Amino acid sequence: MRECISLHIGQAGIQVGNACWELYCLEHGIQADGNMPCNRGCTPGSDEAFMTFFSETHAKKYVPRCVFLDLEPTVVDEVRTGTYRQLFHPDQLISGKEDAANNFARGHYTVGKEIVDLCLDKIRKLADNCTGLQGFLVFHAVGGGTGSGLGSLLLERLSVDYGKKSKLSMCIYPSPQVSGAVVEPYNSVLSTHSLLEHTDVAVMLDNEAIYDICRRCLDIERPSYTNLNRLITQVVSSLTVSLRFDGALNVDLTEFQTNLVPYPRIHFMLSSYAPVISAEKAYHEQMTVPELTNSVFEPMSMMAKCDPRHGKYMACCLMYRGDVVPKDVNGAIGTIKTKRTIQFVDWCPTGFKCGINYQPPTMVPGGDLAKVQRSVCMISNTTSVAEVFSRLDHKFDLMYSKRAFVHWYVGEGMEEGGVFGGQGGFGCAGEGLRGGGRGLGRR
Repeated sequence: MRECISLHIGQAGIQVGNACWELYCLEHGIQADGNMPCNRGCTPGSDEAFMTFFSETHAKKYVPRCVFLDLEPTVVDEVRTGTYRQLFHPDQLISGKEDAANNFARGHYTVGKEIVDLCLDKIRKLADNCTGLQGFLVFHAVGGGTGSGLGSLLLERLSVDYGKKSKLSMCIYPSPQVSGAVVEPYNSVLSTHSLLEHTDVAVMLDNEAIYDICRRCLDIERPSYTNLNRLITQVVSSLTVSLRFDGALNVDLTEFQTNLVPYPRIHFMLSSYAPVISAEKAYHEQMTVPELTNSVFEPMSMMAKCDPRHGKYMACCLMYRGDVVPKDVNGAIGTIKTKRTIQFVDWCPTGFKCGINYQPPTMVPGGDLAKVQRSVCMISNTTSVAEVFSRLDHKFDLMYSKRAFVHWYVGEGMEEGGVFGGQGGFGCAGEGLRGGGRGLGRR
């Protein structure tokens, strides 16, 4: 078995997690209370591979291998009382009493410190139940306090306890125009340090980019977080589908690392998914393999606000699922290679990593996405993600030059002034990210 443990940290992580487990259950025919109505033999592709994500109890109930963690109870209580309340083990839903108040320092140093050992204890319990733990999937936002502060702390501790295991992070970065908190640049820059050092692959997501996709492709005038999360879960499902079903060309978690990360610190990925199409339009579309492959390379399909035409690709991973044969994939990729707009760096032999899985994408009943026969998800390593970081750095520098809001961080035990290599100090963001130390500041 190649088990995977999912960690959902903070409000964003938990809400995405809710949508993820809803989709996994639908894909594997597991009910909301963890029971599978018929014998395993009657679910498509049921060779017990789904046990990578679920563990089985003596009562033939399936329990997700995951931990939900937040510093305040509101969002976790929604899971405790929601549709899937009987699915999760009560010990896996961990909440504190006071939140991180959009403050990295609270999540990392004060409030978060108190809860992290309890969480690691639950993770260790899950890991001990695995026969061959492959790695961790971490879901969090880097703009808030819990997702960034406690998320960073947890990643650091996981590196110590499970050094060799893969850590894939699905991180929601702040949007250019839409902001949930004024201190997002501080939190993001501070937590990006931990992502640099302690994750193997970080897939960058951006609410604004996904809003635009929902508005443009699904004709939803005012997309809600549910709409956004259901789109993100299709990407996550495509990433992990090879672990849970069989196919022509399986992709392992560690294979993403090997194929997408040329240098350890260059592991921030762009993702896109196709087809994102509403039921009304789906009847009029062919959705062939070349069409889908073209659409995932469209700049407007990217799930983070940056333009891949402004940079070059270093590596690219395409995961096809459904009614797809290798011949079509090879032809579609051959066409992509001839396009002038899609450029690779000169030191990389334009290699495309492909995965093909026969399990067609599953759609949530009453959701916005149309049911389709095939889909493709792309995870790519491109130099254009620098746009996201330079935007953040600029906002960080604007505020830090006036020392705005810094007292909130210093009050929670952080040091002001560049304590480079110390336990996390403040300073010039750009220098900190490029310099590669743990604290933020000039040398």
